Amino acid sequence: MSGRESRELVDVGGSVPLNLPLGLPLSIELLVAVIVVLTIGALAGSAGFAVTVFRRQIRLIGELTERLAAGADPAARRIGYPVALKACAAGASHKTEKGLVALDLGNGKDLRRAFATLKARAGKGYDGDFLVQEMVRGSRELMIGMVRDPRFGPCVMFGLGGVFSEILQDVVFRVAPLSRRDALEMLRGIRAHRVLDAVRGMKAVDVDSLCHILMAVGQIGLDHPDIAEIDINPLIVRDDKPIAVDALIVLSRQAV
Repeated sequence: MSGRESRELVDVGGSVPLNLPLGLPLSIELLVAVIVVLTIGALAGSAGFAVTVFRRQIRLIGELTERLAAGADPAARRIGYPVALKACAAGASHKTEKGLVALDLGNGKDLRRAFATLKARAGKGYDGDFLVQEMVRGSRELMIGMVRDPRFGPCVMFGLGGVFSEILQDVVFRVAPLSRRDALEMLRGIRAHRVLDAVRGMKAVDVDSLCHILMAVGQIGLDHPDIAEIDINPLIVRDDKPIAVDALIVLSRQAV
């Protein structure tokens, strides 16, 4: 997704199953809360619950990043090794290509070494944080997003994710709002749709969860006109559940 007509707001890692709330009322605080809810998998519920989860997650991220500067091991032990480490800032998109992600760090020594490397790569002008995350493994990577078309409004995207998503370009779009039937057709609309089936000893992906995510992302686009883009990539399938590993929300220029 291109950010030429908009500006990044929040770039947050996830590592939890997605189950998105519908119909959040518009406010700048909740615009920020949306992406955190996207990545921490809050159960569908009230806006007050979403805000509560948002504030709790911000405190957690603050603790992890604060401890990382002084010593990463206590923060990582709270999550459990192995962990991933990544830059976390509005300007730190395409982190993998920039070398700002370190994966499968098995102990404190590995984590401290990775932190020093990423901090050097980020440069002296970097003013963001570094995020310690649970290490999520899975053989299938998907992506879900939303882009606001000037003619059609919010359009939901589904396709193959990961670092090769821009090369493969196996994606489909639908104009929001989405029905369950629309979502199911999107899942079967990509060329590689059979990766969602049971294959090579892997379970079939939980289609109900994917449909719910697609419908909820479309609803968020309808309810929040100030959001220009949402990008959840990769969405790693662990066993049969989709797990948001990285997510980005972009506000329109008029909103910032």
